[in-house]
Amino acid sequence: MDGLDLQPVWLTIQLAVLTTSVLLVVGTPLAWWLAHTRSRFKVPLEAVTALPLVLPPTVLGFYLLILLGANGTLGAPWQALTGQPLAFSFAGLVVASCVYSLPFVVQPLQAAFEGLDRYAIEASWTLGASRSRSFLTVVLPQARRGLLTAIVLGFAHTMGEFGVVLMVGGNIPGRTQVVSIAIFEHVEAMDYAAAEQLSIGLLILSFAVLFVVYGVNRRWHAKAATA
Repeated sequence: MDGLDLQPVWLTIQLAVLTTSVLLVVGTPLAWWLAHTRSRFKVPLEAVTALPLVLPPTVLGFYLLILLGANGTLGAPWQALTGQPLAFSFAGLVVASCVYSLPFVVQPLQAAFEGLDRYAIEASWTLGASRSRSFLTVVLPQARRGLLTAIVLGFAHTMGEFGVVLMVGGNIPGRTQVVSIAIFEHVEAMDYAAAEQLSIGLLILSFAVLFVVYGVNRRWHAKAATA
């Protein structure tokens, strides 16, 4: 690792942590609503949430670039407020990553909420527990496997982003150059050794995260089966 610039690694970890945190705050109530509503808007909203799964990253990145640009719906008020452009900034990367990784957090949570024991939740309400307390003490323990899956998928997917990140953030060292972009740059420069070092690091980290998730899920499943 001597001489290898680790700034993209640190930037990627910051981006993944921030994106996952924001998506948990935004995606949890959205997933709960999608799991239990009978509104006619459920299907259109589910389709919108899942769009990043099927859209080419360049298409999604293009529309996000328009949205976050100096004259965009989000970019213009952001620049008027802060004096800084939202596109080609770290803040812009966080916004774009939240959109791109949204289905990877919402869908596991929605599936977990749909499989909850409704009688246990309603019993906690009849015993006087508030809805927030019921959510913390009844819902989250039952949905912990879906919650863990959502966290890991959101984090890992953000770590590996390329197309959307390149479209919205470009390749600015220290500001928007994440690991996937740095690997691409090293390959373009024919510096395969540096590209391999970063790639191996990302591969090992991804394997370790998935190994832990499968291990924890297996333990929780075995514990539930013997309870």
